[in-house]
Amino acid sequence: MQQSRPPVAGHPVRFALIGCGRIAQNHMEAIKKHAERAELVAVCDVDPAALQVAVAKTGARGFASLTELLAAKAELGVDCIVLATPSGLHPRQVIETARAGLDVMTEKPMATRWQDGLDMVKACDDAGVRLFVVKQNRRNPTLQLLKRAMSEGRFGRLYNVAVNVFWTRPQAYYDSAEWRGTWEFDGGAFMNQASHYVDLLDWICGPVESVMAYTGTLARNIEVEDSGVAALKWRNGAMGTVNVSMLTYPRNLEGSITLLGEKGSVRVGGLAVNEIQHWEFDAPHEMDGLIQGASYQTTSVYGFGHPLYYDNVIRTLRGESHAETDGREGLKSLELLIAMYMSARDGKRINLPLNY
Repeated sequence: MQQSRPPVAGHPVRFALIGCGRIAQNHMEAIKKHAERAELVAVCDVDPAALQVAVAKTGARGFASLTELLAAKAELGVDCIVLATPSGLHPRQVIETARAGLDVMTEKPMATRWQDGLDMVKACDDAGVRLFVVKQNRRNPTLQLLKRAMSEGRFGRLYNVAVNVFWTRPQAYYDSAEWRGTWEFDGGAFMNQASHYVDLLDWICGPVESVMAYTGTLARNIEVEDSGVAALKWRNGAMGTVNVSMLTYPRNLEGSITLLGEKGSVRVGGLAVNEIQHWEFDAPHEMDGLIQGASYQTTSVYGFGHPLYYDNVIRTLRGESHAETDGREGLKSLELLIAMYMSARDGKRINLPLNY
């Protein structure tokens, strides 16, 4: 679609960060790593204490609301709004930003409802602004290598896919904020914690044909699920599973994806798809020499992809590249997530694409 906003030129790309909680720290650090091409000019949070800490840390101007910040957009010279707010707020905030004529980046999931996701993309289309959806795990070197092996046809026909997300989220995590563990603002283990892993199902393995799922709230006092399983069938004939639990004792254990194909098998595991644990194909390839260097140590389930993600956003805003994960790309994982919830709710197989 045609964008009406001209490329950023003559100054660093100016970001404004909405939400100063847990994931916002990754955004602050990512922008700092691109200091020669980007700067954080404003931060915003409804919690005065969190806002004060963010202002002190970044030196950016503080605002108590998105509306207040957008009113000062000309004075700030802001180029892109970044949403690190509760998921259920993303649709309204994206639409408000688009109507103000600014490009916008939103954390995952882009929305908790299918129609909201469609409305976000339409609002940005209508306003001629860009919508970026954060998928930083795609930038992990382990997954980049796996994606390359798939793109170059090394697996031959794909037979089976298994995704496991075995982490822990204690009751104290959900109690730390009123919005956590709610349907409206957060979503459950599939929607929130496993969102990046659901994204891999389409990005690496191709379009999904149908899905069947179960969800359960087995131990936590929350509205949403703390556990879920799904069976999937891809259009290419492959079958697979997604197995998610936030009840792993006593700490985060595994975030993995395993692919079994006609000519190869790969398992990328570790805490958060950070280790290539198995890599075997019928024929050697120069990429095989990159396996050891692709694996890395991490204590964070977020990985280290945010700075790499920002590199693409900055280059896109400067007119040097195209968005790797725009709103339409974000809709693919949201569609899968919604299909899983529909299946679990109605007790039946859900065929894709959804009707829209």
